[in-house]
Amino acid sequence: MKFPKTINTLCPTCRKHTVHTVKVVKQRSRGSAHPNSKANRAKDRHKRGHGGHGKYSKPAVSKKPTQKLDLRLQCKVCKKMHTKVGFRVKKFELVAG
Repeated sequence: MKFPKTINTLCPTCRKHTVHTVKVVKQRSRGSAHPNSKANRAKDRHKRGHGGHGKYSKPAVSKKPTQKLDLRLQCKVCKKMHTKVGFRVKKFELVAG
């Protein structure tokens, strides 16, 4: 999929349509995005003793053919960054235009 490096879209901070630069990043897992959440602390506490048990003793197996991508859009006016919702794509390329 080809996507332009700059797009004109709504900036939630400026509350108007402005030019944004596009940056691609892999979507972060819930654990890395919120390392100190209550669920992650409980999971870590559960894994701590005796080598881990049950559903946390083996790593998760992904059956998805592609990873989700996030598009980070930076407004050229206010320099704030916001995220476009993640989507799945095998090939992604930023092109000028």
